[in-house]
Amino acid sequence: MQILNSISDWIWSNVIGYVLLGVGIFISIRLFFPQKYIIKAFGIMKNNIFQSKEGISGFGTMMAALGGQLGTGSLVGVSSALFAGGPGAIFWMWATALFGMVITFSETILGQLFRSKDKNGNFEGGPSYYIEKGLKLKSIAILMSVLYVFGIGLAIASIQTNSIASAFTGVIKINPIIPGIIVVILAFLIMIGGMHRLSLVSIYLVPTMSILYLLIVFYIIITQITQIPHIFTDIFVSAFTFKSALGGAIGWSITEAFRNGVARGMFSNDAGNGTAAIMHASANSRHPVEQGFLGMLGTFITTIIICTATALAILATGSLNSNENGISLLQTAFGYSLGDVGRWVIFFAMFLFGFTTLLADIRYGESNLKYIFKVNNTIPIYIYRVILAIILILSSVVQLNLIWATVDLILGFIVFINVITLLFLFKYIRYLYNDYFGQVKEGTKNPIWNYKTDITKVNLKVKPDSRNITRMNKTNENKSEINSNELQ
Repeated sequence: MQILNSISDWIWSNVIGYVLLGVGIFISIRLFFPQKYIIKAFGIMKNNIFQSKEGISGFGTMMAALGGQLGTGSLVGVSSALFAGGPGAIFWMWATALFGMVITFSETILGQLFRSKDKNGNFEGGPSYYIEKGLKLKSIAILMSVLYVFGIGLAIASIQTNSIASAFTGVIKINPIIPGIIVVILAFLIMIGGMHRLSLVSIYLVPTMSILYLLIVFYIIITQITQIPHIFTDIFVSAFTFKSALGGAIGWSITEAFRNGVARGMFSNDAGNGTAAIMHASANSRHPVEQGFLGMLGTFITTIIICTATALAILATGSLNSNENGISLLQTAFGYSLGDVGRWVIFFAMFLFGFTTLLADIRYGESNLKYIFKVNNTIPIYIYRVILAIILILSSVVQLNLIWATVDLILGFIVFINVITLLFLFKYIRYLYNDYFGQVKEGTKNPIWNYKTDITKVNLKVKPDSRNITRMNKTNENKSEINSNELQ
């Protein structure tokens, strides 16, 4: 395990962190900072809630993707980042989110642009698809899918059951395998229904659990309101110094703050690992850029809002000095303000957040298996489900540090390949971005992209508003319903 930790520490500290932030800064500058449209993204989300579309709505896939983001990364990920990197890690989580927003935005656009339909008429997409179709590198695409199956579909999924079981045993003395078995049964009952059932469950579950959690955290912060100014000062100071004032005798280096802030920040919002492209590719959206804004919004909500709230609760209660880690640190923080009730709050939060993430992780694993074997719900999928069920149950009693070490290493390779791919495919992202705002400039209220267009054959040097591509009928622009056959 020490070897795995050493390798992943080096990769994240010296390679991945800089690549992730560097590409995020590059795309932000080239597109004149799409992050400035965050308010517009909220408006797009609002408009999608009440739309009745065939297939899966953009809001539905956003909630499913957000459910995947609002898991252990928003709870255990934050506490682990603080424990290993100190308060300064939160600053680097924010930086990762700020530039991670445009990374997710780009992934989502490419996921929509290069997706395919399976034999049941459902959309499938993701990094493997745009690597194969956009870069013409089939071998790398297959490698990515294999990494997704093992790194996310198995390893990260196992973190969810581990954290849920740990939260349960923190309030009730019970064999952790029992809650592990219950979680697995519930998860597979939903996943059998496919992406449609997953999005339906997410639409109702994700907003509810997020609002309730934020209300409870807000109460904790209010009770410790005098600590907040000092906490923000410590976050900024310790991000660039060798010791944290809040840490007392415990000191964290700049490298530890940077490495853990970036790694856990990315883990909390999935920016850079390409999962946004997988989930958002399922949506019937008017334009890839519109769906891109929803993807970007998910990153904002996850890290800037949820993760910040979690960090403030831990730091305001002084729980960081307890030497606890993971879910135990969170339970200590909430127990400080809420007593024994606090441990139950964390259990229910961990169950709901971890459960929605588990559903998303299973989806990511199955989607990439479909890419590898070009099948849908046949033998490889069923074999995967059986193996996964066994691993999830066993993971409920495995040491968390061992799982984290494995996840960090595999995610490092995934992020590196995917983010570099975004650079090579940036020309498509920019073209669609210009197409979207070109239509807006022309007075189109709801821009539409013709999904039948083979983007690889388009002259990208010609401005989108003067290109020779037939757009959809103008009368369809403001309709709330879009026939899924027109999208692909």
